Amino acid sequence: MIQKLHEKGLRSEHAYTAALLSIGLSIAAWATSLRAEPGAGLDRADRWGIFVGEWAPTLFGLGLALSHYEQHDGTLTAGERDLYRETERQAV
Repeated sequence: MIQKLHEKGLRSEHAYTAALLSIGLSIAAWATSLRAEPGAGLDRADRWGIFVGEWAPTLFGLGLALSHYEQHDGTLTAGERDLYRETERQAV
């Protein structure tokens, strides 16, 4: 699965960025739910924040798996130009 994601262009940096964004989104979902649904109370806002907050560990784990694969594959420090050349070389 990790190899397929890597071949589709997903890199560890993408997963790490998504994980960090999901932490911010979790806080935003909590605050929005707290303000937009005043009758629902703090419990509902907490559930929204926790629901979105559970994405971060999954995305960090995916980032670690992709990083491990990239180290094994030798593409961890490769730039976009190097990856493009490698893709072109493999296509020939």
